[in-house]
Amino acid sequence: MTERVVLAYSGGLDTSVAIGWIAEETGAEVIAVAVDVGQGGEDLDVIRKRALACGAVEAEVADAKDEFAEEYCVPAIKANALYMDRYPLVSALSRPVIVKHLVAAARKHGADTVAHGCTGKGNDQVRFEAGISSLAPELRCIAPVRDYAMTRDKAIAFCEANDLPIATSKKSPFSIDQNVFGRAVETGFLEDIWNAPTEAVYEYTANPAEAREPDEVVIAFHRGVPVAVDGRQVTPLEAVRLLNARAGAQGVGRIDMVEDRLVGIKSREVYEAPGAIALITAHQELENVTVERELARYKRQVEQRWGELVYDGLWFSPLKRALDGFVNEANEHVTGEIRMVLHGGRAVVTGRRSAESLYDFNLATYDTGDTFDQSLSKGFIEIFGMSGKIAARRDLAL
Repeated sequence: MTERVVLAYSGGLDTSVAIGWIAEETGAEVIAVAVDVGQGGEDLDVIRKRALACGAVEAEVADAKDEFAEEYCVPAIKANALYMDRYPLVSALSRPVIVKHLVAAARKHGADTVAHGCTGKGNDQVRFEAGISSLAPELRCIAPVRDYAMTRDKAIAFCEANDLPIATSKKSPFSIDQNVFGRAVETGFLEDIWNAPTEAVYEYTANPAEAREPDEVVIAFHRGVPVAVDGRQVTPLEAVRLLNARAGAQGVGRIDMVEDRLVGIKSREVYEAPGAIALITAHQELENVTVERELARYKRQVEQRWGELVYDGLWFSPLKRALDGFVNEANEHVTGEIRMVLHGGRAVVTGRRSAESLYDFNLATYDTGDTFDQSLSKGFIEIFGMSGKIAARRDLAL
C-alpha cells in the first residue's frame, strides 16, 4: 500500500508546491487539509479544488471558526492570556485546532505522516509537531521547507515547471498569519527594529490618530465567557467579530514588540487584535470586581504560565490541562457587565456591575454610613508588621 502524508494546506504557493514536492521526495500520496479559523481570503471550496489540481489525491476543508472561538479563544480570554504581558496568542491559539483536524484526517485516511509548511527557525514547527505527538504519538512529522530545502525560489521554479494553478508573481514584503482573533505581521522592513510600521502593515485596525467619535460598548460575561454585546446575545465567535469591527475602527489592539521566540531568538512582531484586547481588558476588570483577593493574586501567576505553555505549543500538555481546571474554577463568579469606551487606540473601562460583585459600597465609602470599623486597623497593623519589626530590631543592632 502506498504511504500517505496529510499536509496542512493553506492554498498559497508554498503549501501548493509542497504537495508535489513531498510526492517526489517520499513517493507518498498527499492528502491536503485546510482549516478555516476565520483567516478570510478565498472560499474553502476554491482551496479544496486547487489542492486537487496541484496533485493531492484527496482534499478536505473544515469550517472551524466556531470551534476555534469557543474552545480556544474563550479559554484565552478566561486566562487573560497575554504572552510577555502584550501578545494575545493570535497564531499560537490557532495551531492546536488545526492539529486536531490534521490528526483526525491522518487516522481517517490511514496516513502515517503529517506535513506542515513551517521553517526551521520559527515557533510554529514546534506547535504543530508537539501537538501532533501529544494527540497521536505514532505519527511522523515532516516540513518540506526545513527538511527538504524547499526554498522560495525553488518553490516558484517548481510551480512554473509543473504549471501549477497558482500565481507566483505577487509577493508581499511581509509574512502574515491571521485568524478571527487577530493578525500577525513580520519580516520585510520590520526586521530592522528601528523602522516604524507604516499604515500599509495594518488591515484589522484604523489609524488611532485619526479623529473620530468615541464608541461606548457594554460587554456581558457569564462565568468568564462573553455572552452579550450591548444587550444582544452573541456566540463567542460573534463577540470577537463585533469587537474586531468596533474596536478596530478605533485603532484598538495594535502591538509592536520584540518577543522571545521559543527557539531562542528575538523576533520583531507587529500584531493587531482589536477584539481580543477589548475582550481581555473587559474580562480582567470584571475579575477585579468578582474574584477574591488571594485567588486573584495567584491567578495572575497561573495566567503567565498558561500563556507561556500555549505560546510554546504545549496546548495538549498535562500541565496546561491541569491549569485549565484552575482557570475555569477561578471564573465561576465572573458574571456581569463591563462598560467600555473605545477611542484613540484604547479600550477604557468606565463602568462595572455584577450580581456576583465583592465590592461593598458601605465598606468602601469614606462618607457617612461607612460600615468599616477603622478602630480594628491599629491592632491589625501591629500584628501584620510584627515579623518585620522584630527583624529590624536585630538588623539595626548589628
